Amino acid sequence: MEHTIATMPTTRQAGCPFDPPKELTQAREQSPISRFTFPDGHQGWVVTGYDLVRSILADQRFSSRRELMRHHPLIDYGDIEVPPAPPGEFLLMDEPQHSRYRRPLVGKFTVRRMRLLTERVEQITADHLDAMEQAGPPADLVTAFAKPIPAMVICELLGVPYEDRAVFQENIDKFMSGETSDEELVAAYTATQQYLAELVAAKRANPTDDVLSDLTDGDLTDEELKGMSLVLLAGGLDTTTNMLALGTFALLRNPAQLAALRAEPALADQAVEELLRYLTIAKTGQRVALEDVEVGGQTIKAGTTVVLSYNTANRDPERFPDPHVLDLRRRAGGHVAFGHGIHQCLGQQLARVEMRVAFSALFGRFPTLRLAVPADEVALRPETADIYGVKSLPVTWDA
Repeated sequence: MEHTIATMPTTRQAGCPFDPPKELTQAREQSPISRFTFPDGHQGWVVTGYDLVRSILADQRFSSRRELMRHHPLIDYGDIEVPPAPPGEFLLMDEPQHSRYRRPLVGKFTVRRMRLLTERVEQITADHLDAMEQAGPPADLVTAFAKPIPAMVICELLGVPYEDRAVFQENIDKFMSGETSDEELVAAYTATQQYLAELVAAKRANPTDDVLSDLTDGDLTDEELKGMSLVLLAGGLDTTTNMLALGTFALLRNPAQLAALRAEPALADQAVEELLRYLTIAKTGQRVALEDVEVGGQTIKAGTTVVLSYNTANRDPERFPDPHVLDLRRRAGGHVAFGHGIHQCLGQQLARVEMRVAFSALFGRFPTLRLAVPADEVALRPETADIYGVKSLPVTWDA
């Protein structure tokens, strides 16, 4: 029997900040694919089951092109014409354009290269923990720890002067927060584009030892480099920041799991994968069918938009037993927190290194770390945000 989701849920259950909205979980229990009417009246689908989400992500009959993404699950765009993605912004492109921009970057984000960065990530993490300890409790873990560590790492990788981080970090927060007006979004995007244009010009004139300077050696134009830099900055900042903050919140709410991590440092890699699965902060993605495609017993017509629910896919009991339980000993490999297929997150290995180092160091340095406010007072991002997370995380410890 065909299942229908009337509207995209925008709230999570009280007391369950880490679980997907109940309506989406219930939809998956009924069927892994459901009919959905977008706010503008477009008849599309929501895919909530793990196997179907993975299959669509790997199927090039479904497109990521921005100009085809005319429908939003929460917003009625009316008759607005959506242009193609700007040069370099390869997340919103299909082959062969996608590979033109991704291929030069792949070698710079390999597992080996990211492992070599571990020592530097450890030093950056230790410096921020020193500052937290010196300032004393309480602290907002977001501003003291979760934001500055990935910011410094991605700045060094790309060759962005760290003192300039406030220029783009505030603007990228506006892109992702889900609480920004249209006027503020346009202003933030314009300011970020201007900054990156100046940065690309500076790297061409005086290359240094960083990823962006390396890319200026090829045949990529300044516009293309600007777009690629935006993708890397946005991906390297907001996602890791929210995984560090929300992951800390989840561990503090699950003391038995936190105790296991403290007692068994070798669990760190498994803990990272399980937190990625359990939290799935990049909640959804979209694809558009380029031709009629049969999915889960349903025919998705050419031109139809499909919403992919990554967080319910990662809570699918057919793939992950007891999926709503945080279990750091779980073998959570194969989750779709980083997507799947040709668009799978380029910086996933860097994120893993940062999370493994940061969580281990944080809980090692502050064995009495705890929330400084009741859990239900922790300010969370709304479901309208592209990336889920906490706005601030007040913590304290025994000094």
